[in-house]
Amino acid sequence: MLESLVRRRLDGEPLAWITGTATFAGVVVAVHPGVYVPRWQSMELARRAAARLPDDGVAVDLCTGSGALAVALRAVRPRATILATDTDARAVACAGANGVEVLHGDLFAPLPAALHGSVDVVVAVVPYVPSPALAWLPGDTLRHEDAAHYDGGPDGTAFLRRVVAEAPAFLKPGGGLLLEVGGEQAALLEDVLAAHGFAAGATWRDEDGDLRGLECTLTTTS
Repeated sequence: MLESLVRRRLDGEPLAWITGTATFAGVVVAVHPGVYVPRWQSMELARRAAARLPDDGVAVDLCTGSGALAVALRAVRPRATILATDTDARAVACAGANGVEVLHGDLFAPLPAALHGSVDVVVAVVPYVPSPALAWLPGDTLRHEDAAHYDGGPDGTAFLRRVVAEAPAFLKPGGGLLLEVGGEQAALLEDVLAAHGFAAGATWRDEDGDLRGLECTLTTTS
């Protein structure tokens, strides 16, 4: 058994799939094989989302994967309502196993209409790697993981733009939209953010100076 596990790891299979768990933002979550593994880069996203979420507020976590972001939010705001969505049935099962209230479907599509205009925070780690850059990912990543978890279209903003366009229907005025982004994507999203009623967003970077996230506030309805 141990030899088999070692071989899997030497072949580059994610450690979280082998052990069945990962630690993210101080919480341990189950990670089923085939499900996107939560990354350290998303922890600041979780922290900022929790800071914006009222104790009894409502949050939506899009492309939830294992549900790690939702679990991290729940740990800080246990009285809040936190809903999640994902198109991958494996992710839906995994997030559900982590106690997340998760719906199967594309971005906002499976959310109930009753949520319109009532959400305090939308948080999302959607696929945002530009298609031409997929080849630059570590070889182990695409050998074992689904490219659809990463591929964000020609400039990486295909899903990001959809989230920005659809979020105002669900967010309260003053609600927060927090996105994981990279490269020059914050600048690339300026047009669609303005068009849909978001104020200029704050960004953050990691210790290497790489862009990691974008936080915006809905000021008007689009």
